[in-house]
Amino acid sequence: MSSEGAQQDRAGDEAAGGGAAGGRTVRVVLVDDHRMFRTGVQAEIGETARTGVEVVGEAADVDQALTVITATRPEVVLLDVHLPGGGGVEVLRRSAAMMGDTECPVRFLALSVSDAAEDVIGVIRGGARGYVTKTITGTDLVNAVFRVADGDAVFSPRLAGFVLDAFASTDAPPVDEDLDRLTQREREVLRLIARGYAYKEIAKQLFISVKTVESHVSAVLRKLQLSNRHELTRWAAARRLV
Repeated sequence: MSSEGAQQDRAGDEAAGGGAAGGRTVRVVLVDDHRMFRTGVQAEIGETARTGVEVVGEAADVDQALTVITATRPEVVLLDVHLPGGGGVEVLRRSAAMMGDTECPVRFLALSVSDAAEDVIGVIRGGARGYVTKTITGTDLVNAVFRVADGDAVFSPRLAGFVLDAFASTDAPPVDEDLDRLTQREREVLRLIARGYAYKEIAKQLFISVKTVESHVSAVLRKLQLSNRHELTRWAAARRLV
């Protein structure tokens, strides 16, 4: 995520004495299931005296995220889209009350390796204030955090077009309420099941256990009121999800 240019920019800011913060501190929670990535982000933006960002907590899955966010009430959550336990969309769904707090709202900025339109639209629909990819520089990420803390919407340039297409175009597809009942991870499992993958193959591709795959399939069948994977495959094919 860092670059020589970004390092030079930060060095210049620090030498000027102001840094990115201008004397202000924003409290942040990092939510990502890759510990090494969290460590890298912490090292890149978490030196509070230089950046103005104070990392007050970390989490690796949905349940941990809700626990940490509730306990620390940060101003901004850097949220990965793909998380064990239901994905970033599930974190947003369960954080609705904190996002809606009129006095001290918790705001979310998606930070993901994915640049898929479906992922972008899913978290924005869920309430995130922006979406940036993991190719972002440390300097730009700090700026994005401060902007989101101030209530602005922040997107990587290419991703902003997805949002405009989905929400501004009169040709945007209608919301599928059945599909919206599923978490991001459940949608991934649904597609792979519909394509004929075995549970072991799905587990390997998504880096989860076979037991977790079985749990996701059970949840999908229950939410969609289907009886077996054959009905699930027909359901997915009818919606061109395969």
